[in-house]
Amino acid sequence: MNITLTLFGQLIVFTILILFVKRYLWEPVLDNMEARKARIADGLAASEKGAADAVAAEEEAAKLISRAKSEAAEIVSQGKTRETQIVEEAKQKASAEAEQIKVAADAELLQEINRAKDGLRTQVSELAIAGAEKILGKEIDASTHKDVLDDLVSKI
Repeated sequence: MNITLTLFGQLIVFTILILFVKRYLWEPVLDNMEARKARIADGLAASEKGAADAVAAEEEAAKLISRAKSEAAEIVSQGKTRETQIVEEAKQKASAEAEQIKVAADAELLQEINRAKDGLRTQVSELAIAGAEKILGKEIDASTHKDVLDDLVSKI
């Protein structure tokens, strides 16, 4: 055989082999590699987005915690203010009630004093009548001399 023909046959077989490998092996492998590269890039992008979302969520959580703390402090402050108001109202109410009790006690004491004075006036008038009876030697009728006795009692 001729070496040129053999060389030429090998060249044709090698070309067919290269076309076969390129079409059925090389391109699918390259396509799979490109698809895998795209999936990896998507995964990395999702990972970066997730990390950014986590940072944003942490910042939002910190803001919420800060806002909750300030609201809690405000509520505590309002509670203390209300507590002070309630204590002051209770003090004022107790003071007013004590004043009412004092006024009632003073009024009751005044009534007792007036009753005692009236009782003493009655006793003094009876003693005066008894003394006048002894001095005059006769009985004095209280109903007859009522005006004189009332005048005497009012002067006492």
